Amino acid sequence: MNFDEFVKKVRGRAELSGMEAVNAIRATLMTLGERLYGGEPGHLAAQLPHEFTNYLTIPEADRDYSLEEFYQRVAELDGVDYDLAVRNAKAVIQTVVEAVSVGEIEDVASQLPDEYNQLITINREAHQE
Repeated sequence: MNFDEFVKKVRGRAELSGMEAVNAIRATLMTLGERLYGGEPGHLAAQLPHEFTNYLTIPEADRDYSLEEFYQRVAELDGVDYDLAVRNAKAVIQTVVEAVSVGEIEDVASQLPDEYNQLITINREAHQE
């Protein structure tokens, strides 16, 4: 999936303008990148449009956010309220799940507490590996 397709999907899912979608993608991927550890942010970035690489591979990663703290961090970075951050983050993560391999999503999910299962759902039938 290329950059334009990714943004278009997030725009549609979250009912955002183009710039709002890019901001939501940035905030969500930066927060996810902070939450992951080891080489996982880079592995995920390698399967997403190259425009998003810097969002995932940032210094000071490996922070233990609860899902609620994750959404609060997205809200802070995106400059939106909590409920909008939840909607936007779900749209971004759903698009990430579609854009990368099932194995990569499983690797990401394995680094997150079970409470993140409501955010990251894997539909194996929707993937073509």
